[in-house]
Amino acid sequence: MHSRNYAWTIGVVLAVGVVLGIGVSDPSAQMSDPRIGTWKLNVEKSKYSPGPAPQSVMVKVEPAGQGEKTTTDFVNADGTRTTTEYTANFDGKNSPLTGSQFGADMVSLKRINARTTERTDKKGDKVVQVLTRVVSQDGKMMTVTTKGTNAQAQAVNNVGVFEKQ
Repeated sequence: MHSRNYAWTIGVVLAVGVVLGIGVSDPSAQMSDPRIGTWKLNVEKSKYSPGPAPQSVMVKVEPAGQGEKTTTDFVNADGTRTTTEYTANFDGKNSPLTGSQFGADMVSLKRINARTTERTDKKGDKVVQVLTRVVSQDGKMMTVTTKGTNAQAQAVNNVGVFEKQ
């Protein structure tokens, strides 16, 4: 009798812990996401292959659902301006992407760990580029490594260094 009550009590405690853990951890993870905020590209510290590097890039990341809303404003090497935007969850599912210079129209996000996320840009079902975004331990720098293919079908291997504003 005691062992059955003990097992039942343990089961209830575990079930309550799981329910509370899910309910409490998701919002706090979103609130403490180190990517939330505005980021400015440090062009001098960044590397663009094949290039040329943009004149400037500003990235605004806002919390949205179980993911983020991101708006990126570019001043390209030739002085033209472009803006990309998306709102997506960290669930690996495709969401609309607008303004991509690489021709992508969909984006999916995955959280690797507390400071690292992966963004995959696609045109239809074809992967155009993958961006691995890592925020420094102190939260002041973000390194974005981009691998893929540009609109001219050239291999892209960029490393952007961003500073939190």
